[in-house]
Amino acid sequence: MAAQVSFDVTSGVDLQEVDNAVNQAKKELAQRYDFKGSKSSIEFKRAENLLELIADNTFKMEAVWEILQTRLIRRGVSVKNLTPSEVEPIASGLVKRTVALQQGVSSDAARAIVKFLKDQKLKKVTCAILGDQLRVSSGSKDDLQAVIQMLRGQDFGLELKFGNYRE
Repeated sequence: MAAQVSFDVTSGVDLQEVDNAVNQAKKELAQRYDFKGSKSSIEFKRAENLLELIADNTFKMEAVWEILQTRLIRRGVSVKNLTPSEVEPIASGLVKRTVALQQGVSSDAARAIVKFLKDQKLKKVTCAILGDQLRVSSGSKDDLQAVIQMLRGQDFGLELKFGNYRE
């Protein structure tokens, strides 16, 4: 009998790269002419996996959000794992937006991935939800490589990472 081979499907952002991108975006905000005298700011709350954007008005908020997204993409952080809130007014005419950083595969996304794999009717491929990750196993390496290609071709609303390959 052949041994089971498996891999894990995870998702998340590199917090150090997010921190670097936030620092670069802060520098750009300080240097840009259209933000001179502005109270616009970006704050990274690492413990809460949260970014907090503050701007003078919604127009500047969109500009701050664009700057941050650009810096994150340049640092290799997927914006699929960011969940921005609506722009909300706060004291003294400022507006605020919080952006949650998604770490791990959410239970809804995990169920969607498992359902997708079952709908593909792959023989001898099993998928188990283990907390915030999934373990896909099979008797054949070729089946697992096909699963990885199928998952890369689908959009589940987050960046999937494949690792912990075991034979």
